[in-house]
Amino acid sequence: MKQTIKQKLVLIGSGMVGTRFLERLLLEAPEQYDIRVFNKEPYGGYNRIMLSPVLAGEQAISDIMTHDHDWFKSHSIHLHTSTEISKIDSQNKTVHTDLGAVYSYDKLVIATGSTSFILPLPGNTLPGVVAFRDVRDVTYMIDSSEKKQNAVVIGGGLLGIEAANGLIKRGMNVTVVHRNEILMNMQMDKVSARLLRNSLAKVGMKFKLQAETVEILGTDHVTGVKFADGTQIDADLVVMAVGIKPNIAVAKKIGLKTNKGILINDQLETSHKDIYALGECVEHKGKLYGLVAPLYEQAQILALNLSGKRSDYVGSFISTKLKVTGISLFSAGDFHDSKETESIIYKDLSKQIYRKIVLKNNRIQGAILFGDVSGANWIFEHLNQQTDMSAFRDTMIFGEGFLPSTDKQEQKEKVA
Repeated sequence: MKQTIKQKLVLIGSGMVGTRFLERLLLEAPEQYDIRVFNKEPYGGYNRIMLSPVLAGEQAISDIMTHDHDWFKSHSIHLHTSTEISKIDSQNKTVHTDLGAVYSYDKLVIATGSTSFILPLPGNTLPGVVAFRDVRDVTYMIDSSEKKQNAVVIGGGLLGIEAANGLIKRGMNVTVVHRNEILMNMQMDKVSARLLRNSLAKVGMKFKLQAETVEILGTDHVTGVKFADGTQIDADLVVMAVGIKPNIAVAKKIGLKTNKGILINDQLETSHKDIYALGECVEHKGKLYGLVAPLYEQAQILALNLSGKRSDYVGSFISTKLKVTGISLFSAGDFHDSKETESIIYKDLSKQIYRKIVLKNNRIQGAILFGDVSGANWIFEHLNQQTDMSAFRDTMIFGEGFLPSTDKQEQKEKVA
């Protein structure tokens, strides 16, 4: 029997989205491709989401490794770690590594993710300034916590709060600096943010809100942070958690169409034939995605397309869950009030519970659940499906468990 010649597939990046894509491709087309993977980090794949528990001392780095060298070997995938792609020749369909090697491809997938945004401030390159993005950053922070005392986390978003929480658990004195008056302002409103701040203050977290950082102080090492109002805070460690930006350097080199990210169509194709992209490095219909759920959707759809099964990516609704120091939070969609929306709210501030669902034409547009996140999946499902919630208005704020029994049965039958 004549052996089928496999197509050559090159994947740049073996992060969470890249490895999820490989898993799905192996399921959809196990014999179609000879796969070669390049990763600039010295690992195969690990769960980046679990870096926060590693920083907090709840997990070890070894615990969060998901795809080690043996996994790639067992699936006959050629893995090149600590290796960067320095050049792509899209005419001759080759990739060039920083070590001087050249490899050909039939299909190329770019999953280069994103890089941490470092504020362009005086002193931002001083020793003691670090991002919160990969294993090296976490290792640096852990080492610093054993020798240093005062930390400043610039950025009061999800990542900043998790970084601050981890450093407190490591015994450091931590202040979170945020330009907005609302902590996690992308996921929370004033009420929920105030509850979050009160809860975090109980474990020793300090805050400087509505503050603009203008300088990182120090000569040989970080000694403090200076603000626009002239005030200063002492710091031995400064963590930048002010956002991420798509890593599109390779794409720009070969002239792929880019905006904030690499532009892709519904099949995750770039502007060049046989070059695809997915993950945090891409932009789809004007949107960038930084949370894992929509990126895993992209991985599934690209695997289907590259196995010959046409599938379209239409974009994603996103939700956020946070659990630090026993605090539960769920946030999804557009939870801001407007003239066109109405809000259903339940709050018991004595128990630190706040629940808000925003409706437009009786369809869920967004939600915030703080302190009690029961029913979050049910709410998110109806947000995605844009269900008419007229029949559930009286009880939906409490979630599926409070629906009348007849409604529960109807819901189960719809799902089935």
